[in-house]
Amino acid sequence: MPATLQFWFDFASTYSYLSAMRIQQAAAEKRVAVEWHPFLLGPIFAEQGWNNSPFNLYPAKGRYMWRDMERLCAARDLPFQQPKNFPQNSLHAARLALAIGSTNQRGAFVRAVYSAQFGAGQDISDLKVLAECLASSGVSQDVMEQIGSPQIKSALFEQVARAKALHIFGAPSFIAKDELFWGDDRLDDAISFVASI
Repeated sequence: MPATLQFWFDFASTYSYLSAMRIQQAAAEKRVAVEWHPFLLGPIFAEQGWNNSPFNLYPAKGRYMWRDMERLCAARDLPFQQPKNFPQNSLHAARLALAIGSTNQRGAFVRAVYSAQFGAGQDISDLKVLAECLASSGVSQDVMEQIGSPQIKSALFEQVARAKALHIFGAPSFIAKDELFWGDDRLDDAISFVASI
């Protein structure tokens, strides 16, 4: 049975886009399985006294991040377009991701949502955009019916509670056994750590 790496992401996270687009292949090369864990950073930020993304609260940091994303996406041959609104409301996207039971389909959906948002500048709070992401990732549109289900709402609430218990404070985050790695620039370290266990 392959070793497993937990990938924790918020769809509103720019740097999670970078990780989502490469984690599957990078992990497979070292025979590591990926668990996709959507969650919401908003409640975690709120506990730190933030009511917005730190990239908006600290304008210099925000300007740097957007330029950094341009450089990194160009280097990795990824499309990049800054969305009109940031951060976007990722609630429905996170619920849909949790409602997708297949690991491969969940990963495909996650990549589709990130591509729509940061690759094409689309609004992922728009249910039509999310429906297109489901279609392009081969997931049945029936999943849309679960957005408002009590079970999925509860599952997302539990994801946030679990993220807090794991001391996750940002995204992307990776849990390798009991070790926390934070940031796209730590993805390869996280994979190597898991592979060595």
